[in-house]
Amino acid sequence: AMQSDDPTIAELLSAVPARPRLLVVDDQPINIQVMHQIFGSHCQVFMATSGQQALNFCLSTPPDIVLLDVVMPGMDGFEVCKALKSHPETSDIPVIFVTAHTDAHQETRGLELGAVDFISKPVNPAVVRARVKTQLTLKSQSDLMRRLVFLDGLTGVFNRRYLDQQLPIEVARTVRNQTPLALIMLDVDFFKRFNDCYGHQCGDDCLRTVATSVRESLRRPADLVARYGGEEFVCLLPDTPFDSAMAIAATLERNVRSKHVAHVDSDFQIVTVSLGVTATCGESALSVTELLERADQQLYQAKNTGRGRVCGAVLKGQVA
Repeated sequence: AMQSDDPTIAELLSAVPARPRLLVVDDQPINIQVMHQIFGSHCQVFMATSGQQALNFCLSTPPDIVLLDVVMPGMDGFEVCKALKSHPETSDIPVIFVTAHTDAHQETRGLELGAVDFISKPVNPAVVRARVKTQLTLKSQSDLMRRLVFLDGLTGVFNRRYLDQQLPIEVARTVRNQTPLALIMLDVDFFKRFNDCYGHQCGDDCLRTVATSVRESLRRPADLVARYGGEEFVCLLPDTPFDSAMAIAATLERNVRSKHVAHVDSDFQIVTVSLGVTATCGESALSVTELLERADQQLYQAKNTGRGRVCGAVLKGQVA
């Protein structure tokens, strides 16, 4: 059983936003104002006055919950909910319908589309506050449970399965928004020799030290580190151009070295890592495989030119 004082779980729990992001979707500004008065003091309240605007917002900056008016010109609330639920990047956002004409048929339809609750207008502030709080609590718990499935049991960073899930999402985002995306692949130098010399127990401790060092070196919430294989880790860095990724990789290399973990069978006498870096700026038809392969090639280059160093190359051109 996992201990509740496990630092990674504590970190995950603390990741529940102190000021949740609430998106209010309504074509009547007065209704948005009412919601702002109810939630403004303890939520970040965002607004959209049309269905399409709401979808665009959810794709670019996913909120923690959506309060959605059913009756709107153009794209109605049901269509917006259906679109949100059909998109992998937005399907987990809880949707509460807010409507003046609630009837059993409408409610059934909304729940079948994936909404979590129905609130009738005019809203009672205490009721709407309590219901939103319930859904935010459930959302943070299910997010936490989902994330625990994606943690590497040994090192506490994300596992390969999570990386495989996030990579296509980030690649799609970088293509859509034409923003940069960087990938760092790193590998513990002479790790087989380390295990042969010190034993697998110490090998496990060594991997934990490296993982912790890497995780502490990545500063932004969107940056992700995952254990990719035995002694191999991958850092996925959204909105990070190549030069910044190279600087981050150099910091990672330095920080692992500064731990001074003894390794008598290494050319360096201490534990070091080799790193391969690549970055792209949203070329169309970019493939996840190409991104990983390019970082892997650069890692191979770092290994072949002496280890304990960073090699990198920008991913350019149209990639099939």
